[in-house]
Amino acid sequence: MTSKKTGYILGAVAGAGVMAAAVAGAGMRFPAAHADQPQLIRASTAPIFAPPPGAPMSYADIFEKVSPAVVSIEVESRVDPNRLRRVIPGLPFLVPPDQGGGDGEDEGAPEGGGRTERGQPRMPPARSSGSGFFISPDGYIVTNNHVVENAQSIKVVLKDERELQATVVGRDEATDLAVLKVEGRNFPFVNFENQAKPRVGDWVIAVGNPFGLGGTATAGIVSAYGRDIGDTFIDFIQIDAPINRGNSGGPTFDIYGRVIGVNTAIYSPSGGSVGIGFAIPAEVAENVTKQLIAGRRIERGYIGATIQNVQPEVAEALGMGEQRGAIVSDLVAGGPSARAGLMSGDVITSVNGKNIKTNTDLTREVAKARPGDVLRLEILREGRRRTIEIRSGVRPAESELAVNDNTPGARPRPTPAVPEAARTTVLGLTLAPLDAATRTQLNVPAEVRGVLVTGVDQSSAAGETGLRRGDVIAQVNGRAVTSGQEVSAAVAAAKAAKRENVAIGVVRNGRTVFLALKVSG
Repeated sequence: MTSKKTGYILGAVAGAGVMAAAVAGAGMRFPAAHADQPQLIRASTAPIFAPPPGAPMSYADIFEKVSPAVVSIEVESRVDPNRLRRVIPGLPFLVPPDQGGGDGEDEGAPEGGGRTERGQPRMPPARSSGSGFFISPDGYIVTNNHVVENAQSIKVVLKDERELQATVVGRDEATDLAVLKVEGRNFPFVNFENQAKPRVGDWVIAVGNPFGLGGTATAGIVSAYGRDIGDTFIDFIQIDAPINRGNSGGPTFDIYGRVIGVNTAIYSPSGGSVGIGFAIPAEVAENVTKQLIAGRRIERGYIGATIQNVQPEVAEALGMGEQRGAIVSDLVAGGPSARAGLMSGDVITSVNGKNIKTNTDLTREVAKARPGDVLRLEILREGRRRTIEIRSGVRPAESELAVNDNTPGARPRPTPAVPEAARTTVLGLTLAPLDAATRTQLNVPAEVRGVLVTGVDQSSAAGETGLRRGDVIAQVNGRAVTSGQEVSAAVAAAKAAKRENVAIGVVRNGRTVFLALKVSG
């Protein structure tokens, strides 16, 4: 309540100041102040309407120029009941859909929806909206892939309120870009700007369809470049011009009305704008959309390896000093990396002579390759430098790759009883051999080698790191282990070398992850 009242009061004061300025401009004069009357103290002699240095007086001319090229996009798509999830406020997880209870009528089924052949409720079409913009007079429109994927029908609404049906020319999941086409000619359009890139702090304007409010303009500045928000191929532009749901696919303009980015995501704890938005840079968008319009399939290089960042503690354990890279977690059976001899635990430090500092660096360098190109990888294996040449394959679709992602938060699996004599305790872990009976009980694939974690002291470094019963330790400091004694020996060697950590490769739910486990103190 207090904050709202304060806001209104400040607005009223500002309004009175504007009125006084207007009256003074009209030639009216106020009586001279008496000595006992309070005197107006001016903090600045600048004109009341002057913007800060460098700021435009108004964005109206820019908006008038570019807004006819910006469109609202309305999409209908079919909902898959198997993918439907309900979010309950306050709970940090998703609730699966009701699978039906068995006595005929389903209160949750939509009117007239009926059921599918499998007995699931037939869902009505889902409706969503986004933004886009013309890039040519003959009807090509750029938007986000996530706006139009799975669309059954797409309607484009122009500034003059014309409604046109659109078709998808092409989509690229990896960059979240899509191109649509509407029939007609002489559409107003805008251009991508790849040369005169605004600096951090320069003004920008975003135009789009937030919450279905088409033709909305918001303004701000470029906040940063090179933002990595989990996308593997894009260094995003961060802007503080407010963008919200429905702005996706809309353009960000510089103050000359040139497109510098395609709005695609926001950071928001609440779902609304908090002044942190992300746009795909114009050079990426132009390159991808040209290929889509030409009908070309966008192919990227692929080596068939799952990778992760080398954390500082892991680097210390491996004796890498300040050097970083991407550590290989798993290999795709029969893929390019497996055929070339790359191994889980290898640390990739360069590709074709370019240093690799993160897993994103590696993914982007590999993606630049054409299928069939030879990639020369410098790696560290068991403390020794090696070179491996891999012939690039074709990167599968992002949705195909996502199917193989590990599912976080799985419950610890029950572990079999192990004789006391077979157990080894080290760094708060109780370890046991991974024999045939254990493999069968825990469903551990035959190709997995290592030692089984049967217990974890939660007050130990292992407990704090997140190790669980049922995990399999496959490597310690880059070397394969198959017994508790080998793990103990590797820990002892790390202590003798005055290392603070050991790097362990843990297999969980069929995936390998490398963690640092503290051995000192």
